[in-house]
Amino acid sequence: MSADALSPGALGGETLEPIAGRGRAYWAVADCWNIVRRQLTHYRRKPVYIAWQLGFPILSVLLYGYVFGGAMKPPGGGGASDYRDFLMPGMFVMTMAFGFINTATAVVTDANKGVIDRFRSMPMAPSAVVTGRGVTDVIVACAELTILAGTAFAMGWRSDGGFLATAGAFGLLLLLRYCLTWVGIWLGLLVPDPEAAGGLFAVAFPLTMISSVFVQPGTMPGWLGTLAAWNPISSTAAATRELFGNPVGSDGSWIQEHALLMAVVWPLVLTAVFVPLAVRRFQRLSR
Repeated sequence: MSADALSPGALGGETLEPIAGRGRAYWAVADCWNIVRRQLTHYRRKPVYIAWQLGFPILSVLLYGYVFGGAMKPPGGGGASDYRDFLMPGMFVMTMAFGFINTATAVVTDANKGVIDRFRSMPMAPSAVVTGRGVTDVIVACAELTILAGTAFAMGWRSDGGFLATAGAFGLLLLLRYCLTWVGIWLGLLVPDPEAAGGLFAVAFPLTMISSVFVQPGTMPGWLGTLAAWNPISSTAAATRELFGNPVGSDGSWIQEHALLMAVVWPLVLTAVFVPLAVRRFQRLSR
């Protein structure tokens, strides 16, 4: 692919000639949007990408909800249907958490093909490459949540928290996905190839298992339960369950009693840590 094909003008943007009254802020936004359009084009031409990303969460929903659901005990007791109400918010969280692997894979693929270097050589805002990736991932996450929520609805799951609480729960899920996008960008710029990025699943899977996605931390051995309770994923899972009006369960620990607060604090902390790391790593490319 030629450099012209990757330019903002070729992506439907305006020419790179200076326009009076349009400063750096304008071009940062315009270039970011052009990067977003380029990346969304891949999903439009190959929607199987989204289907592949959703395959594992949907399979997990069916597996844990129907195969293992009868043997699982939700907080406060109840049957398989009660466990599915407990499970679904956790599956939403797991889908958002696994998204950083897709981010890392997309970034390292572009880096290995020289796409990022071509963008860096163009007269465009340096921030557009990473911010465009972040915006794209949030848009894709919205599509993933819509499809997964539709699957959950078909299985009988309902949100009993009202419109505002339900919207707030989905907002927390997108906030988690956004902060993990920066983790994925940083790792994508760090790992050598897409195969290594795919290996990040070995890190993501235990991270979601040692949390409250599937069971309450209080059912785990003491030290492991404490680790699971302080997992940022657990805070988002507990907060969304509370907002959805689904079974929550708590052992009375501070972190679980303040899940809604920590579901906001954890993503902000992770964003504050990994945004500078990702930007610094991007600036050091090809030096």
